[in-house]
Amino acid sequence: MTDLPGLAIHDYYFSKNTEELFVEDHFGPEVEMPVAVYFRTAEEMPELERLALEKCQGRVLDIGAGAGSHALELEKMGLDVTALEISPKACEVMKQRGLKKVMLQDFFLLEDEKFDTLLLLMNGVGISSTLSGFRDFLKKCGELLNPSGILIFDSCDIAYMYEDLELPQNYYGEVECRYHYGTPVTDWFKWLYIDPQTMKKIAGEEGWSVEIVYTDENDQYLAQLKKLMPEGSY
Repeated sequence: MTDLPGLAIHDYYFSKNTEELFVEDHFGPEVEMPVAVYFRTAEEMPELERLALEKCQGRVLDIGAGAGSHALELEKMGLDVTALEISPKACEVMKQRGLKKVMLQDFFLLEDEKFDTLLLLMNGVGISSTLSGFRDFLKKCGELLNPSGILIFDSCDIAYMYEDLELPQNYYGEVECRYHYGTPVTDWFKWLYIDPQTMKKIAGEEGWSVEIVYTDENDQYLAQLKKLMPEGSY
């Protein structure tokens, strides 16, 4: 898949390009994703994101770090943060912005690392793609977290988008999207929006405790998960 978000971030930072980045799905017209959003300061971030940053602890992995704005704020807070991205262009921008630790890697292929906090914002948990993929995602998080570590992410319930549509046979939060930047478009890819009830159910079945620490008026929520210790372990 062509890395159009990374290219848009790179163009915006190095040339102040004003080309528009669009996200398209099957619900209606494509929607602009303002590239400046990737470069927000803490003051410009919504309350949900600021709260998520406050909850981070110890060694942090910012998964899908984009232009590195969340990671930069965590560095200012004195935390040991690694910004993980699959986009080479976005990684180049983060290094130029002064981030100390930038890792070009697919999250699902990351090995031999341990963290105290795994952070995914701007619906980064969508990388799970499907409900089955969310179970795989949680298993991978369990491998990467220290015993007392926490997983922090936001998502939203998009049931409202089906008010005038028939629900699909698969889970309604498994959405197909693609990016459009200038002339190029990416291939269609699956992105997961998981409602809190379904998320809690799956996480519980996979051995995680769940706390919803924030919700807003747009059906968006912030969750903090901890891996439960197996019975008999100390």
